[in-house]
Amino acid sequence: MPVLWPLTVLLVIVVVTLAVGWIVDQVLQRVAARRPEAPVWPLLRRCRIPLQLVTLASLLMAARPLERIFGIEGDAPRHAELLLLLAALGWLAVRFVAAGLEAFLSRYATRTGDVARLRRVRTQIGMLRRVVSAVIVVVTVAVMLLTFSAMRAVGAGLLASAGILGIVAGIAAQSALGNFFAGLQIAFGDTVRIGDTVVVDAQQGVVEEITLSYLVILLWDQRRLIVPVSYFVNKPFENWTREDPGLLASVVLHLDHSTPVEALREALHRCLGGTPLWDGTAWALQVTDTTPSTLVVRATMTARNADDAALLRFTVREQLIAYLRDEHPGALPRLRTGEG
Repeated sequence: MPVLWPLTVLLVIVVVTLAVGWIVDQVLQRVAARRPEAPVWPLLRRCRIPLQLVTLASLLMAARPLERIFGIEGDAPRHAELLLLLAALGWLAVRFVAAGLEAFLSRYATRTGDVARLRRVRTQIGMLRRVVSAVIVVVTVAVMLLTFSAMRAVGAGLLASAGILGIVAGIAAQSALGNFFAGLQIAFGDTVRIGDTVVVDAQQGVVEEITLSYLVILLWDQRRLIVPVSYFVNKPFENWTREDPGLLASVVLHLDHSTPVEALREALHRCLGGTPLWDGTAWALQVTDTTPSTLVVRATMTARNADDAALLRFTVREQLIAYLRDEHPGALPRLRTGEG
């Protein structure tokens, strides 16, 4: 039976492919269980499927059972297997590069205590992963196209018209290329990083994601603001955490002239000492201005990040007003309607 042997070979190839994937997955699971702090092993497990496809395509090209089973003559099956092998190799390379860069970032995060530098490296690694992945995809597709004889035949004509095509493509893709290079400039110019608190068009938010074409900013009400990367190159914006994630929060109160400022200052100190939102670095309470009817008092205090600073402002304002209401009600501003 001439078909029995090729069917047996095909069955063996399928079993070997599944066995390779299972063995690799089991090994990576055990290593990940021993080193749960390293994120590289779960990421390497994602390489299992492309690795199986590489194994399958390689064995099919070596044993050639499909041609014998279906009685196909010519190079069509072998060409299809080669395309599968090239696509699987590109997929495997993308997954492997992502795992390697994530492992580098994790190792770097354990060695540095500088939050600003870690944000910069995380942004650069994310942008580098996207660029390398795009290059791998383009090279893989190009190599797959070159396996067709027709593509090689028209290669000379394509090269002859490359200058004109390049000009046309450059004009058509001017905006996309501008965003691409702006993304690289942001990643390696350290103007904005993932995790930074920024203000764009009077809207404050935290940079959640940076791609080659846009940034995703998480606003305080959980909305996402999508901004082209070219915006951060061509227009001014505020970056509150570029050098240091800590911020100085302030609360302004309009009080009566009879306000006991020193007692209010002590109340602020007690309030800050009782909340973990204050980072313990600095605080102050000062009379910054006067009007015919009020004192303008400003309380300032430091916080670790923008979220803590906002919550600290709310807490301090509430507790200072409650203190004056209970202990010094005359210090609250009043509307005077007559003498005395």
